[in-house]
Amino acid sequence: MPFPRASQALSRFTVLDLTRVRSGPTCVRQLADWGANVIKIDALMEDGGGEQPGGPRGGSDFQNLHRNKRAMTLNLKDPKGLEVFKRLAEQADVIVENFRPDVKAKLGIDYESVRKINPRIVYGSISGFGQDGPYHKRPGFDQIAQGMGGLMSVTGAPGGGPMRVGIPVADLTAGLFCAIGILTALLERDVSGEGQWVQTSLLQAQIFMLDFQAARWLMEKEVAKQAGNNHPTSIPTGVFKTTDGYINIATTGGRIWERCAQAIGAPELVTDPDYATAPARSKNRDALNARINALTEKKSTETWVQELNAAGVPCGPIYSIDQMFEDAQVKHLGMAQHVPNDENRHIQLVSQPVTLSRTPSKMAARPPEFGEQTEEVLAEFGFGQDEIAALRQRKVV
Repeated sequence: MPFPRASQALSRFTVLDLTRVRSGPTCVRQLADWGANVIKIDALMEDGGGEQPGGPRGGSDFQNLHRNKRAMTLNLKDPKGLEVFKRLAEQADVIVENFRPDVKAKLGIDYESVRKINPRIVYGSISGFGQDGPYHKRPGFDQIAQGMGGLMSVTGAPGGGPMRVGIPVADLTAGLFCAIGILTALLERDVSGEGQWVQTSLLQAQIFMLDFQAARWLMEKEVAKQAGNNHPTSIPTGVFKTTDGYINIATTGGRIWERCAQAIGAPELVTDPDYATAPARSKNRDALNARINALTEKKSTETWVQELNAAGVPCGPIYSIDQMFEDAQVKHLGMAQHVPNDENRHIQLVSQPVTLSRTPSKMAARPPEFGEQTEEVLAEFGFGQDEIAALRQRKVV
């Protein structure tokens, strides 16, 4: 039976998904959401039980990470299970895993082993710290990567001590970077005919995400500090109180600063020597923020958003997550999408943030139950019914 595809963009590619928890599934979700034939391989133990690291299968987190896939069970620790995997790998285009670097070699499913049977394979690996080096055997966790990658040192209020970011940014970006690497390798394979090993880590992803603050150190030897809600260079930019909440205001350049001062009813700030130039505004940041805050707290957030936008001053409300999904523009963009399913379950998940005009992504299939399509997938890969029955009897699948 053909299964529904989320898009036609990547429909010619078959992906074996060995990932778990977050960074790996984030990578594979990109491929599944663009229509790849993703087969999630659920780990089956010798006793017939299964491992489900990463939260309950019916939970919102698992559901959001594993939509648009099918699933089969496989015991990779059984020699027969390894044989099955290699038969699958012979026909696959992509394998993605986020085991600790030594685990896949022990299982015999590492890149060098797989490329011997399929030199066209694109093999994506995500680790905590890299596939080799002094830390390569350490387990990787998002918050540890945030700390070692420098992010926690620039997050939070000045003097408040290191602060983690409110989302698992190292996990998420490592997954996205791995997906980009896989797509790049697939494009290159069209030219060379050969696959390759795509590697990234939570630490590398987190360092890359420091971007201009990392470059400031490398080029100018300037160590960025915590700035709280203040922008490090564009001033005034930050959070200001209103009668019913808070608002973000962002000024970039003198002209926008002038429009901002006019809009908040303080045109005298433009000519005040303490705030007339960018260096002066930087030097007197705290005093300027206090002057602005004294004015913004006299009106509601909605009023300020309307007035400042009308004046050409970038601004926006600060939403809680439930408020965000009620915003008219968020609804227009379709960032919350229902997932069709035969069981009439309520499944609403976060959609892709990218739109393609001819081959858009959609929620085509709910996340699979544990090993739900095992027989279907094996049959597609050429396994006969007798073989499948024997594998079940041996508890390989």
